[in-house]
Amino acid sequence: MMNTTIKGIFLTVTLLLLAGCGSGLNYHKAFMRDNVSLAHIERVAVLPFEGAADAKRIREFTMTQILSSGLFDVVDKGRVDSIMQQEAIAPTAPLDSFTIRRLCQQLNVQAAIFGSVEQTTDSRGSAVFPEIVMTLRLIDGESGLILWQASGKKSGYSAAHRLIGVAPKDSFELTMELLRELFATMQ
Repeated sequence: MMNTTIKGIFLTVTLLLLAGCGSGLNYHKAFMRDNVSLAHIERVAVLPFEGAADAKRIREFTMTQILSSGLFDVVDKGRVDSIMQQEAIAPTAPLDSFTIRRLCQQLNVQAAIFGSVEQTTDSRGSAVFPEIVMTLRLIDGESGLILWQASGKKSGYSAAHRLIGVAPKDSFELTMELLRELFATMQ
């Protein structure tokens, strides 16, 4: 009887650890401008991201997530980059309201999405796992105001990895999960 109770306690503690450990490593925070509807936004331009070496690839993941979720239509990145080059706009330069309006007009979009990303690896003991931190902003093409902004962090660390050897999530899985979570705050 005592042996069964100890096994039950061990099982309960293990399940709690698997469910809860690492939860502090994943979070997000979002802002949505009050009294503003996004209904007028049909097409967006995803501008080059700032940050990590993988920022170009993560920009493409962002475009994929926007399209697959049905949030907006997205202008091809080649067209965005071409117009930015024609206008002598540096890929990650800060843009004023006038430049944002002009860029959105030329691309025939109602808004632009800006982003910054940082990818790292971290370790705990012998465990090595990826982490990603991302901020996304939806800027109105007419007013230049931030309509929505979300920031988040996602970690590949998990108690399951540490306790029972489950492989940590790779950076692609983490990026796509974080993008889904961030864009879900827009709806």
